[in-house]
Amino acid sequence: MRGTDQVAVCFFSDGATNTTRFHEGLNMGAIWDLPVIYIIENNGYAEATSISDVCKLENLSDRAISYGIPGETIDGNDVIAVYETVGKAIKRAQKGEGPTLIECKTYRIYGHEEGDEQTYKTKEEIEKWVKKDAIERFKQKLIKDGIFTEEDADKINQEVMNEVEEAVKFAESSPYPDPEETLEDVYTYERG
Repeated sequence: MRGTDQVAVCFFSDGATNTTRFHEGLNMGAIWDLPVIYIIENNGYAEATSISDVCKLENLSDRAISYGIPGETIDGNDVIAVYETVGKAIKRAQKGEGPTLIECKTYRIYGHEEGDEQTYKTKEEIEKWVKKDAIERFKQKLIKDGIFTEEDADKINQEVMNEVEEAVKFAESSPYPDPEETLEDVYTYERG
């Protein structure tokens, strides 16, 4: 509508792909050739329910074909693969060719929420995915490629930890917002 080359990127989980909002969103994006990249973060579980218990497809990106748009499944723990795949989809959308559905297969190492003991997962499954950690894999690639050293990585990690600690301190020392602020920047669509 603005006539720009902007692209919207929507992130959601594997569990969301079994909701009407997912299908309606893909359908609208497809029929209007919207510049949207739909990214499924498939961590294998919708809370505690395995995706294989609620969906027969091995690759959720296969659902794209029913909307006439491209779909692709990639290793969501491969930073370069994600960057390249999303980059191609963005270029496609910017040319007016409509949306793309990308499924990033990944994993949720920790529970869905605080206190989730993950009794629905095996220890072996978790250990297998810990070895595929995206950050560690990318760090090792950068070290192998000579882009930076282990010491450089440690320094970056410490800088990030310091930044997080400062943000937590700021949040904890900040006053609570006024109740009226809950209505700021809230938009609704009224059918009529």
